[in-house]
Amino acid sequence: MLKFIVNRCLWAIPVLIMVTLVTFTCMQLVPGGPFTAGASGRPIPPDIRANMEAKYGLDQPAWKQYLRYMERLLLHFDFGPSYRKPGRTINQIMFGRDFWKDPIHAPVMVSAQVGIVSLAIAIGIGIPLGIVSALKQNTMIDYVAMFFSMLGVSIPNFVLGAMLIVFFCLTLHWFPAYGWGESPLQVIMPAITLGTGGTAFIARLTRASMLETIRQDYIRTARAKGLRERAVIMGHALKNSLIPVTTILGPLTAAWLTGSFLVEWVFSIPGIGKFFVTSIGDRDYLLIMGVIMVYAVALIFFNLVVDISYAFLDPRIRYD
Repeated sequence: MLKFIVNRCLWAIPVLIMVTLVTFTCMQLVPGGPFTAGASGRPIPPDIRANMEAKYGLDQPAWKQYLRYMERLLLHFDFGPSYRKPGRTINQIMFGRDFWKDPIHAPVMVSAQVGIVSLAIAIGIGIPLGIVSALKQNTMIDYVAMFFSMLGVSIPNFVLGAMLIVFFCLTLHWFPAYGWGESPLQVIMPAITLGTGGTAFIARLTRASMLETIRQDYIRTARAKGLRERAVIMGHALKNSLIPVTTILGPLTAAWLTGSFLVEWVFSIPGIGKFFVTSIGDRDYLLIMGVIMVYAVALIFFNLVVDISYAFLDPRIRYD
């Protein structure tokens, strides 16, 4: 197991380097630049634009810019300066000015909190809902659960978020419409918005996997031995039915990460997803690369956790 983890971590290095190269290349191919227009949208005079590009090294060939970026990142863990936020570095924008003194309110940790709460909602509701739906197949409980699951998969995050704001915030005044960290109530709306799609998807997959598992011969054997239905489900069927669910948690994490961009924007959450959305319009290339790198590391980590969990769910799987 240790050898497997070390190998996966080593393989993550070229993957992350390739992510930076592809991202950098795509940004170079896009017309315009961070100093094409000012904050008001008006074009910047050519002489001022040339001075700004020379200040940040954007007048150099693309390959030199990339090598300088990688040198700064690998040797000093420095993502570079922000082109559109003078006086601030990408590290300060993503991790706060002093991460170790106040890590909870750092933008990267705010995004992590949104994702963790949403993941807990998706797993905590989706798996039990899928199990109950499978055990009550073709009943009203099953039909209602699958109807809402289909509805949850179909509605985009930003549409659901806007609907929740209009109904629960502006009409009923139950929850605040924006912000994060000032009140526990601020967690509920973004977490529900981001976790609804995952809850629905996990519920449908859990139902299908459980239906397939309870029809296996070893489940019939367990019932024939006189075991209680709860013991059969919890002791034999549940663990095996969770293997397909665990498999999709890695790719599903990617959907949560990309979905959090719009959710943070809709609810004005000060996470790195919100900065990513604004940086695209501002052409703040280094901020875009920094956010993508953070999300790439998170995605690689979650996929590693999923692979390791296989060995605990299925003893036949070993990483030697």
